[in-house]
Amino acid sequence: MSQSSTLYVGLDVHKDSIAVAYIAKDHEAHVISYGTIGTRHADIDQLTRKLQSKAKRLVFVYEAGPCGYWLYRYLTKKGYDCWVVAPSLIPKKAGDRVKTDRRDALQLARLMRSGDLTPVYVPKVEDEAIRDLGRAREDALRDLKAAKFRLKAFLLRHDIRYTGQATWHPAHLRWLSAVVCPTPAQQIVFQEYVRAVNEHTERLQRLEQELHEHVQTWRLHPVVEALQALRGVQCTVAVTTVAELGDLTRFDTPRQLMAY
Repeated sequence: MSQSSTLYVGLDVHKDSIAVAYIAKDHEAHVISYGTIGTRHADIDQLTRKLQSKAKRLVFVYEAGPCGYWLYRYLTKKGYDCWVVAPSLIPKKAGDRVKTDRRDALQLARLMRSGDLTPVYVPKVEDEAIRDLGRAREDALRDLKAAKFRLKAFLLRHDIRYTGQATWHPAHLRWLSAVVCPTPAQQIVFQEYVRAVNEHTERLQRLEQELHEHVQTWRLHPVVEALQALRGVQCTVAVTTVAELGDLTRFDTPRQLMAY
């Protein structure tokens, strides 16, 4: 293999292991399974040293997944080309349902050489941090809704009904504080459900406050403020939208943005 050739390296990344395969740029070259390595930085460094003896230029590719973008950032910081691709956009043969780590790595390397892969957008670390904060707020909101549902279902099951208009307002909260269940055991369950609602409410408020504070120093804060000029778009909605979209300049046309 020529020292000046390009090597396309497919990585099937998991929590504790990475399956590796590579193929040279030459058309007559065959894809080769390197084997499995660990996920420590030392394991990655050892892999790159060995592969650099086979080719001058290394191009890495792996699927986006629960392991995030740490490998992409580590490899690009070292000066290597690296793509992260969406699993849903990887071409697959009809009827091919056999899926192993080795086969996935081989397929990634082969498709990378043929140009059949499309990279996904990898956010900057600070952008991902705001996105994580926004998603944590969404998790807290879902947990709060679930806690409220459990409390209301418990009360309905025991025919304890609130006759007021709106729930979770001061009048409803005062009514909840005066509820007495038929038995001491049920009173304990009721109080735990109420406590869960209160705890999730406080958690949601903390995350919203942190989100609003951190966005003030975010590089995309001007975009967040601009979005709030639209009717009905408040700070939380604007931050969530911009954090999920990332750098808007990556879209060439409004049509691409709306398609995304």
